[in-house]
Amino acid sequence: MPRAPKPKPPTRLIQEWPLSPAATLGSAVRTRGILLEIRAHLPFKERRKVDIESGAIVLRVPEDDEDDHFGLVKAVTSKLVGIESLPVIPREVEDILAIKPAERHRWLKDGRLESAGTRTVKLRGRARKITFHVFDPRHIEDVLDRDLPEVWREEDSATAAENRRRGAQKAALKKAGKLGGSSGRAEGTVSGEKQSSGLKGWDDFDLDGLLR
Repeated sequence: MPRAPKPKPPTRLIQEWPLSPAATLGSAVRTRGILLEIRAHLPFKERRKVDIESGAIVLRVPEDDEDDHFGLVKAVTSKLVGIESLPVIPREVEDILAIKPAERHRWLKDGRLESAGTRTVKLRGRARKITFHVFDPRHIEDVLDRDLPEVWREEDSATAAENRRRGAQKAALKKAGKLGGSSGRAEGTVSGEKQSSGLKGWDDFDLDGLLR
């Protein structure tokens, strides 16, 4: 039988910081990203005391902890100043706009999604680093408000259809050119036979239409 989860010890709420829609952009992934950004600037042993509840950042401590944790409250409050401007990372963009990674890559490459620069991070437990584009939250908010992903999908669909039409037309012209080349070679062969035969009256025979 699976082991029952260990019950959490009772806690008490020290402070709560509601997050505005301008900060979260309506995304649970973005909200989680804000939490991770805050935790990254806190002492390691204090990070788990800060969490998310109902779209707000909260600070909870064990019930028997009588410390007011003023320093931790100050650190979180300071980090939340201007949090609405925190760059949006790729997985957040995909959740906010409800798009696929392939669409993000394509629209970033052709400039419809505007990069706000790059960010390099080291994967936990690994020596390798990765670099990725980040985005201005106001740009992503504008794309969302104007429903541009749907517009861009329609544009991409029309472009793909046009490319298929041109491809088919090009293939047809190429095929027709090959057939034309074969016909020309056949005509050249007949003409060569006429010239090399040396038969008298051949042209008159041709004019009578017997070779058509």
